[in-house]
Amino acid sequence: MELISVPREGSTPISGLDKVRDKRGLRLRFYSLLLAGDAIALILGFNIAGLLRFEQFADQQVWTLTVVLLPLFLVFDGWAHNPNVLISWRAGLTPAFGALLASVMIVLFLAFGLKASAELSRIFVATGTLLSGVLIACIRALVGVASRKAFQGAPMSRLLITDGVVLRAPPGVELLKADLLGLSAGATQPIVLDRLAQCLTGVDCVFVACRADRRQAWANALRGSGARVELLVPELDTLGALGQERFAGMTTTLLTTGPLRLRDEIAKRALDLAIVIPVLIFLAPMLALVSLAIKLDSPGPVLFVQQRVGQRNRLFSIFKFRSMYTALCDRAGDASTERDDKRITRVGRFIRATSMDELPQLLNILRGEMSFVGPRPHALGSLAGDKLYWQIDPRYSHRHACKPGLTGLAQIRGFRGATHRQEDLTNRLHADLEYVNGWSVVRDIAIMLATVKVVVHSNAF
Repeated sequence: MELISVPREGSTPISGLDKVRDKRGLRLRFYSLLLAGDAIALILGFNIAGLLRFEQFADQQVWTLTVVLLPLFLVFDGWAHNPNVLISWRAGLTPAFGALLASVMIVLFLAFGLKASAELSRIFVATGTLLSGVLIACIRALVGVASRKAFQGAPMSRLLITDGVVLRAPPGVELLKADLLGLSAGATQPIVLDRLAQCLTGVDCVFVACRADRRQAWANALRGSGARVELLVPELDTLGALGQERFAGMTTTLLTTGPLRLRDEIAKRALDLAIVIPVLIFLAPMLALVSLAIKLDSPGPVLFVQQRVGQRNRLFSIFKFRSMYTALCDRAGDASTERDDKRITRVGRFIRATSMDELPQLLNILRGEMSFVGPRPHALGSLAGDKLYWQIDPRYSHRHACKPGLTGLAQIRGFRGATHRQEDLTNRLHADLEYVNGWSVVRDIAIMLATVKVVVHSNAF
């Protein structure tokens, strides 16, 4: 493939490789098609069974059972989807049949508990289950043909990074030569990591072939990428280990799979949207009043816009209410805010103490750049003691594997405010990595509820 030129550090970010195809949207469309097909198969299966048993299509008992059965089936069925079912329709039959049987058994158990089982015809239920299974297999076979043609046998976008070694990419795998693109594995600067992140846009799986002395550096650089990363280690070929995988004839070791699977990302995004839209509508009058107060208090824009490090180490513009005099605003975040800081306006002091200055980040959440819960995004020039954040710990970029948040585990544990010592950053980092490695919807909700207790805090100034 043809490689594009890449500007050096400090220049305009690049758009990445022009031929890497983002297949996540296509996978989602086919997952939705599979769900819709399975739902149609279940409805038809039980209606045909009802016609055979009761000699009446769309019987009341049939529709009652279908309405109860369908949501259960779709939950179990959707949870079992993975890229393998997109290239081999037979691979998805076992989990689909399991979802069907599990949902039928639950409905029968509920009917027994409600003493309604006597009203259900066993022949009808058994026939409907069997016919639904047959129709599921038929519809999945048809979808499988379209899926294989759409993905051409590769439902995941794969990229091979070579650094100091010569290796040809197998068919269906894009190639990125790190030395030609000016990428350095040992570099931890946010600008360089943003350049690498743009090269990984749309990539699901990354394979790295490099010299042995550069493996640790690449591992640190890619753990926050959010992609599945495998490191080629030819020395492992002689061991014959069962836990390793193969790529281009060599053994690989798995570094990271990313914190969230596609369905987890969908669930997290759905939770964010379900909250942020009504919250923005509810808070609109208050946001307007705060904006007016800022305008009347001091000249300048209402919003303060600053570059921060976001998901997969990509830079984005964060929104905050301006709390400092315009001429004294710290765009890079080089200087931590101090108590009685002369740069802060009168209105700014109040909105910072109550965390109201963070509310415009609801727009970042709406835009998909942030989430309600996640590691807080830091300014590029933030210091802990006399060192930049990313200079203190090589694991710092790992926290960017998921979206940054309005609040996070570190915040509810009290690790917020100015970072005068390196330990202040280390405490936050440990909490952030704990969150990234143990994400769940339940934990997100618990963190949001706990945040209410710490909206006003002594470290806000």
